[in-house]
Amino acid sequence: MNSIKRRDFLQASLKAAATLAFSGAAPHISAQDRKASFIPSESPIVLARNDLVRDRNNKLVSEQVQKLLDGALQQLLQVDKTEQAWQRLFKKDDIVGIKINCLAGKGISTHSELVDAIISGLTSAGVSERNIIIWDRANRDLEKAGFQIKTGRNEIKCYGNDQFGYTAEIYEYGSIGSHLSKILVHQCTAVINVPILKDHGIVGMTNALKNFFGAIHNPNKYHDNRGDPYIADVNMLPEIRSKVRLIITDALTAQCEGGPPSMPQWAWNYNGLVIGFDPVAIDMIGWDIIEQKRKEMGLPSLKQAGREPSYITTAGDAQHRLGLSDLKKVKIIRI
Repeated sequence: MNSIKRRDFLQASLKAAATLAFSGAAPHISAQDRKASFIPSESPIVLARNDLVRDRNNKLVSEQVQKLLDGALQQLLQVDKTEQAWQRLFKKDDIVGIKINCLAGKGISTHSELVDAIISGLTSAGVSERNIIIWDRANRDLEKAGFQIKTGRNEIKCYGNDQFGYTAEIYEYGSIGSHLSKILVHQCTAVINVPILKDHGIVGMTNALKNFFGAIHNPNKYHDNRGDPYIADVNMLPEIRSKVRLIITDALTAQCEGGPPSMPQWAWNYNGLVIGFDPVAIDMIGWDIIEQKRKEMGLPSLKQAGREPSYITTAGDAQHRLGLSDLKKVKIIRI
Protein backbone atom coordinates (compact mmCIF):
# COMPACT_ATOMS: atom_id res chain seq x y z
CA MET A 1 0.00 0.00 0.00
CA ASN A 2 1.48 3.33 -1.01
CA SER A 3 1.76 6.18 1.45
CA ILE A 4 -1.29 8.06 0.16
CA LYS A 5 -3.58 5.02 0.26
CA ARG A 6 -2.19 4.10 3.65
CA ARG A 7 -2.92 7.57 4.97
CA ASP A 8 -6.44 7.56 3.50
CA PHE A 9 -7.10 4.13 4.97
CA LEU A 10 -5.94 5.22 8.41
CA GLN A 11 -8.16 8.28 8.22
CA ALA A 12 -11.11 6.04 7.33
CA SER A 13 -10.31 3.78 10.28
CA LEU A 14 -10.14 6.64 12.73
CA LYS A 15 -13.26 8.19 11.24
CA ALA A 16 -15.04 4.90 11.77
CA ALA A 17 -13.83 4.89 15.36
CA ALA A 18 -15.55 8.22 15.70
CA THR A 19 -18.86 6.47 15.09
CA LEU A 20 -18.55 4.89 18.48
CA ALA A 21 -16.22 7.02 20.48
CA PHE A 22 -17.18 10.47 19.39
CA SER A 23 -20.95 10.52 19.20
CA GLY A 24 -21.47 11.31 22.83
CA ALA A 25 -19.31 12.61 25.61
CA ALA A 26 -15.74 12.32 24.38
CA PRO A 27 -14.32 15.52 25.85
CA HIS A 28 -12.28 16.59 22.82
CA ILE A 29 -15.19 16.41 20.35
CA SER A 30 -17.42 19.36 19.60
CA ALA A 31 -21.06 19.40 20.66
CA GLN A 32 -22.02 19.60 16.99
CA ASP A 33 -20.14 16.39 16.22
CA ARG A 34 -21.71 14.69 19.19
CA LYS A 35 -25.18 15.43 17.90
CA ALA A 36 -24.47 14.29 14.37
CA SER A 37 -25.48 10.79 13.36
CA PHE A 38 -22.61 9.38 11.41
CA ILE A 39 -22.13 6.31 9.30
CA PRO A 40 -18.62 5.86 7.92
CA SER A 41 -18.44 5.60 4.14
CA GLU A 42 -15.84 2.91 4.56
CA SER A 43 -15.92 0.93 7.75
CA PRO A 44 -12.92 -1.38 7.97
CA ILE A 45 -13.29 -4.64 9.84
CA VAL A 46 -10.49 -7.16 10.37
CA LEU A 47 -11.35 -10.86 10.42
CA ALA A 48 -8.30 -12.65 11.79
CA ARG A 49 -7.97 -16.43 12.07
CA ASN A 50 -5.17 -18.82 12.91
CA ASP A 51 -5.42 -22.45 13.99
CA LEU A 52 -2.07 -22.09 15.79
CA VAL A 53 -3.94 -20.41 18.65
CA ARG A 54 -4.56 -23.97 19.93
CA ASP A 55 -2.14 -26.66 20.97
CA ARG A 56 -2.46 -30.42 20.44
CA ASN A 57 -4.67 -30.66 23.51
CA ASN A 58 -7.08 -28.09 22.10
CA LYS A 59 -6.04 -25.48 24.65
CA LEU A 60 -5.47 -21.86 23.70
CA VAL A 61 -1.85 -20.76 23.46
CA SER A 62 -1.56 -17.31 25.02
CA GLU A 63 1.38 -16.21 22.87
CA GLN A 64 -0.50 -17.10 19.68
CA VAL A 65 -3.67 -15.32 20.83
CA GLN A 66 -1.52 -12.25 21.48
CA LYS A 67 -0.02 -12.48 17.98
CA LEU A 68 -3.46 -12.83 16.43
CA LEU A 69 -4.73 -9.72 18.25
CA ASP A 70 -1.58 -7.71 17.52
CA GLY A 71 -1.68 -8.52 13.82
CA ALA A 72 -5.37 -7.63 13.57
CA LEU A 73 -4.92 -4.28 15.29
CA GLN A 74 -1.97 -3.36 13.10
CA GLN A 75 -4.08 -4.08 10.04
CA LEU A 76 -7.06 -2.16 11.41
CA LEU A 77 -5.08 1.00 12.08
CA GLN A 78 -2.38 0.45 9.45
CA VAL A 79 0.56 0.83 11.81
CA ASP A 80 3.85 -1.04 12.02
CA LYS A 81 3.85 -1.56 15.78
CA THR A 82 0.95 -2.71 17.92
CA GLU A 83 1.58 -0.17 20.65
CA GLN A 84 1.03 2.60 18.11
CA ALA A 85 -2.50 1.30 17.55
CA TRP A 86 -3.27 1.22 21.25
CA GLN A 87 -1.79 4.70 21.72
CA ARG A 88 -4.07 6.08 19.00
CA LEU A 89 -7.16 4.68 20.68
CA PHE A 90 -6.46 5.26 24.36
CA LYS A 91 -4.88 7.95 26.51
CA LYS A 92 -2.60 7.16 29.43
CA ASP A 93 -5.10 8.55 31.92
CA ASP A 94 -8.10 6.68 30.52
CA ILE A 95 -9.90 4.29 32.82
CA VAL A 96 -10.64 1.44 30.45
CA GLY A 97 -13.46 -1.02 31.01
CA ILE A 98 -13.14 -4.36 29.22
CA LYS A 99 -16.78 -5.46 28.83
CA ILE A 100 -16.80 -9.22 28.47
CA ASN A 101 -19.59 -11.82 28.32
CA CYS A 102 -19.43 -14.56 30.94
CA LEU A 103 -23.07 -15.57 31.26
CA ALA A 104 -22.53 -19.14 30.04
CA GLY A 105 -19.50 -20.00 32.14
CA LYS A 106 -16.22 -21.43 30.89
CA GLY A 107 -17.59 -23.28 27.88
CA ILE A 108 -18.65 -20.27 25.83
CA SER A 109 -17.50 -17.02 27.49
CA THR A 110 -14.90 -14.42 26.60
CA HIS A 111 -11.55 -16.18 27.01
CA SER A 112 -9.08 -15.04 29.68
CA GLU A 113 -6.22 -15.49 27.19
CA LEU A 114 -7.77 -12.78 25.00
CA VAL A 115 -8.41 -10.47 27.95
CA ASP A 116 -4.75 -10.88 28.98
CA ALA A 117 -3.66 -9.93 25.45
CA ILE A 118 -5.84 -6.80 25.56
CA ILE A 119 -4.39 -5.81 28.92
CA SER A 120 -0.89 -6.24 27.52
CA GLY A 121 -1.80 -3.92 24.67
CA LEU A 122 -3.26 -1.27 26.95
CA THR A 123 -0.25 -1.25 29.24
CA SER A 124 2.04 -0.98 26.20
CA ALA A 125 0.23 2.27 25.45
CA GLY A 126 0.93 3.57 28.93
CA VAL A 127 -2.43 2.80 30.54
CA SER A 128 -1.80 1.88 34.17
CA GLU A 129 -2.98 -1.53 35.37
CA ARG A 130 -4.87 0.23 38.16
CA ASN A 131 -6.93 1.98 35.44
CA ILE A 132 -8.16 -1.26 33.85
CA ILE A 133 -11.49 -2.85 34.83
CA ILE A 134 -12.62 -6.26 33.58
CA TRP A 135 -16.35 -6.01 33.80
CA ASP A 136 -19.59 -7.95 33.26
CA ARG A 137 -23.08 -8.36 34.68
CA ALA A 138 -22.37 -10.19 37.95
CA ASN A 139 -19.48 -11.41 40.06
CA ARG A 140 -20.83 -14.95 39.92
CA ASP A 141 -20.77 -14.91 36.11
CA LEU A 142 -17.15 -13.75 36.08
CA GLU A 143 -16.15 -16.43 38.55
CA LYS A 144 -17.98 -19.14 36.56
CA ALA A 145 -15.90 -18.17 33.55
CA GLY A 146 -12.66 -18.41 35.51
CA PHE A 147 -12.03 -14.76 36.35
CA GLN A 148 -11.01 -13.78 39.87
CA ILE A 149 -12.86 -10.90 41.51
CA LYS A 150 -10.43 -8.07 42.28
CA THR A 151 -11.29 -4.75 43.87
CA GLY A 152 -7.90 -3.50 45.11
CA ARG A 153 -6.99 0.12 44.48
CA ASN A 154 -3.62 -0.55 42.84
CA GLU A 155 -4.36 -3.62 40.72
CA ILE A 156 -6.27 -4.63 37.62
CA LYS A 157 -9.87 -4.72 38.77
CA CYS A 158 -12.44 -7.36 37.95
CA TYR A 159 -16.06 -7.24 39.12
CA GLY A 160 -19.68 -7.27 38.09
CA ASN A 161 -22.43 -4.69 38.17
CA ASP A 162 -23.62 -6.15 41.45
CA GLN A 163 -20.42 -4.91 43.09
CA PHE A 164 -21.40 -1.23 42.69
CA GLY A 165 -24.99 -1.37 41.47
CA TYR A 166 -26.89 0.72 38.95
CA THR A 167 -27.54 4.43 38.57
CA ALA A 168 -30.52 6.03 40.30
CA GLU A 169 -31.29 7.81 37.05
CA ILE A 170 -33.27 6.04 34.32
CA TYR A 171 -31.76 6.37 30.84
CA GLU A 172 -34.22 6.29 27.96
CA TYR A 173 -34.16 5.94 24.21
CA GLY A 174 -37.01 4.81 21.97
CA SER A 175 -38.65 1.76 23.50
CA ILE A 176 -36.30 1.27 26.44
CA GLY A 177 -35.79 2.79 29.87
CA SER A 178 -33.13 1.38 32.16
CA HIS A 179 -30.83 2.05 35.06
CA LEU A 180 -27.25 1.75 33.82
CA SER A 181 -24.22 0.09 35.36
CA LYS A 182 -22.32 2.48 37.63
CA ILE A 183 -19.12 0.89 36.34
CA LEU A 184 -19.98 2.15 32.86
CA VAL A 185 -21.33 5.56 33.86
CA HIS A 186 -19.17 6.58 36.82
CA GLN A 187 -15.91 4.61 36.54
CA CYS A 188 -14.94 4.06 32.89
CA THR A 189 -13.78 6.81 30.55
CA ALA A 190 -13.42 4.31 27.71
CA VAL A 191 -14.72 0.81 26.96
CA ILE A 192 -13.51 -2.10 24.87
CA ASN A 193 -16.44 -4.31 23.91
CA VAL A 194 -15.30 -7.96 23.95
CA PRO A 195 -18.34 -10.20 23.32
CA ILE A 196 -18.36 -13.92 22.60
CA LEU A 197 -19.97 -15.04 19.33
CA LYS A 198 -22.83 -17.44 19.95
CA ASP A 199 -26.36 -18.46 19.15
CA HIS A 200 -29.20 -17.08 21.27
CA GLY A 201 -32.45 -19.02 21.61
CA ILE A 202 -34.67 -15.91 21.66
CA VAL A 203 -32.97 -13.10 19.71
CA GLY A 204 -31.03 -15.27 17.25
CA MET A 205 -27.46 -14.49 18.16
CA THR A 206 -25.42 -12.47 20.62
CA ASN A 207 -22.34 -10.49 19.75
CA ALA A 208 -21.36 -6.79 19.88
CA LEU A 209 -24.76 -5.08 20.16
CA LYS A 210 -26.36 -7.61 22.51
CA ASN A 211 -23.39 -7.49 24.89
CA PHE A 212 -24.66 -4.22 26.35
CA PHE A 213 -27.72 -5.93 27.76
CA GLY A 214 -25.11 -6.62 30.44
CA ALA A 215 -24.99 -2.91 31.22
CA ILE A 216 -28.69 -2.42 32.06
CA HIS A 217 -30.67 -3.52 35.11
CA ASN A 218 -33.63 -4.99 33.22
CA PRO A 219 -32.46 -6.98 30.16
CA ASN A 220 -35.13 -9.67 30.64
CA LYS A 221 -37.76 -7.06 29.82
CA TYR A 222 -36.42 -6.54 26.30
CA HIS A 223 -36.33 -9.95 24.60
CA ASP A 224 -39.78 -9.72 22.98
CA ASN A 225 -39.88 -9.60 19.17
CA ARG A 226 -36.37 -11.09 19.09
CA GLY A 227 -34.98 -8.04 20.87
CA ASP A 228 -36.01 -5.73 18.06
CA PRO A 229 -35.77 -2.72 18.45
CA TYR A 230 -34.72 -2.94 22.10
CA ILE A 231 -31.12 -4.03 21.52
CA ALA A 232 -30.58 -1.24 19.00
CA ASP A 233 -32.20 1.26 21.35
CA VAL A 234 -29.93 0.30 24.27
CA ASN A 235 -26.89 0.93 22.08
CA MET A 236 -28.19 4.42 21.27
CA LEU A 237 -27.68 5.57 24.84
CA PRO A 238 -24.91 8.21 24.81
CA GLU A 239 -23.29 6.66 27.87
CA ILE A 240 -22.57 3.59 25.73
CA ARG A 241 -21.92 5.23 22.35
CA SER A 242 -19.53 7.81 23.72
CA LYS A 243 -17.28 5.38 25.58
CA VAL A 244 -16.83 2.38 23.31
CA ARG A 245 -13.50 2.84 21.51
CA LEU A 246 -12.96 -0.63 20.09
CA ILE A 247 -14.84 -3.89 19.50
CA ILE A 248 -13.06 -7.25 19.63
CA THR A 249 -15.35 -10.22 19.04
CA ASP A 250 -14.03 -13.38 20.65
CA ALA A 251 -14.72 -16.05 18.03
CA LEU A 252 -11.92 -18.33 19.20
CA THR A 253 -14.75 -20.64 20.19
CA ALA A 254 -18.21 -20.01 18.73
CA GLN A 255 -21.59 -21.69 19.13
CA CYS A 256 -24.24 -21.98 16.41
CA GLU A 257 -27.20 -23.48 18.32
CA GLY A 258 -28.57 -23.92 21.84
CA GLY A 259 -27.42 -20.58 23.27
CA PRO A 260 -27.11 -18.65 25.40
CA PRO A 261 -26.10 -21.58 27.69
CA SER A 262 -22.99 -23.51 26.78
CA MET A 263 -23.84 -26.44 24.52
CA PRO A 264 -20.57 -28.16 23.59
CA GLN A 265 -22.24 -30.23 20.86
CA TRP A 266 -22.99 -27.00 18.95
CA ALA A 267 -19.70 -25.22 19.66
CA TRP A 268 -16.65 -25.27 17.42
CA ASN A 269 -13.14 -23.85 17.26
CA TYR A 270 -13.42 -20.95 14.82
CA ASN A 271 -10.04 -19.71 16.08
CA GLY A 272 -10.79 -16.15 15.05
CA LEU A 273 -11.27 -12.55 16.13
CA VAL A 274 -13.43 -9.90 14.49
CA ILE A 275 -12.12 -6.41 15.21
CA GLY A 276 -13.37 -2.96 14.28
CA PHE A 277 -15.39 0.06 15.31
CA ASP A 278 -18.77 -0.64 13.72
CA PRO A 279 -21.01 -2.85 15.91
CA VAL A 280 -23.56 -3.36 13.14
CA ALA A 281 -21.04 -4.56 10.57
CA ILE A 282 -19.34 -6.78 13.15
CA ASP A 283 -22.69 -8.33 14.08
CA MET A 284 -23.53 -8.90 10.41
CA ILE A 285 -20.22 -10.73 9.94
CA GLY A 286 -20.85 -12.76 13.10
CA TRP A 287 -24.33 -13.64 11.88
CA ASP A 288 -22.86 -14.87 8.59
CA ILE A 289 -20.32 -17.04 10.44
CA ILE A 290 -23.09 -18.65 12.49
CA GLU A 291 -25.32 -19.21 9.45
CA GLN A 292 -22.49 -20.88 7.55
CA LYS A 293 -21.88 -23.27 10.44
CA ARG A 294 -25.60 -23.98 10.86
CA LYS A 295 -25.82 -24.90 7.17
CA GLU A 296 -22.74 -27.12 7.47
CA MET A 297 -24.34 -28.93 10.43
CA GLY A 298 -27.70 -29.35 8.68
CA LEU A 299 -29.53 -26.83 10.83
CA PRO A 300 -32.19 -24.44 9.47
CA SER A 301 -31.23 -20.81 9.04
CA LEU A 302 -32.07 -18.50 11.94
CA LYS A 303 -34.89 -17.03 9.82
CA GLN A 304 -36.31 -20.50 9.19
CA ALA A 305 -35.98 -21.18 12.93
CA GLY A 306 -38.11 -18.08 13.63
CA ARG A 307 -35.39 -16.05 15.29
CA GLU A 308 -33.71 -13.99 12.63
CA PRO A 309 -31.72 -11.28 14.48
CA SER A 310 -33.50 -8.37 12.82
CA TYR A 311 -32.33 -6.01 15.57
CA ILE A 312 -29.01 -5.81 13.72
CA THR A 313 -30.48 -4.21 10.61
CA THR A 314 -32.63 -2.01 12.84
CA ALA A 315 -29.42 -0.74 14.46
CA GLY A 316 -28.26 0.30 11.00
CA ASP A 317 -31.49 1.96 9.91
CA ALA A 318 -32.05 5.69 9.40
CA GLN A 319 -33.29 6.18 12.94
CA HIS A 320 -30.37 4.50 14.69
CA ARG A 321 -27.42 4.82 12.28
CA LEU A 322 -25.14 2.78 14.53
CA GLY A 323 -23.26 1.30 11.60
CA LEU A 324 -23.47 -0.47 8.26
CA SER A 325 -25.71 -3.51 7.78
CA ASP A 326 -24.85 -3.80 4.08
CA LEU A 327 -21.62 -5.80 4.03
CA LYS A 328 -21.04 -4.76 0.41
CA LYS A 329 -20.11 -1.35 1.83
CA VAL A 330 -17.81 -2.78 4.48
CA LYS A 331 -14.11 -3.21 3.87
CA ILE A 332 -13.28 -6.60 5.36
CA ILE A 333 -9.59 -7.37 5.79
CA ARG A 334 -8.93 -11.09 6.20
CA ILE A 335 -5.67 -12.23 7.73
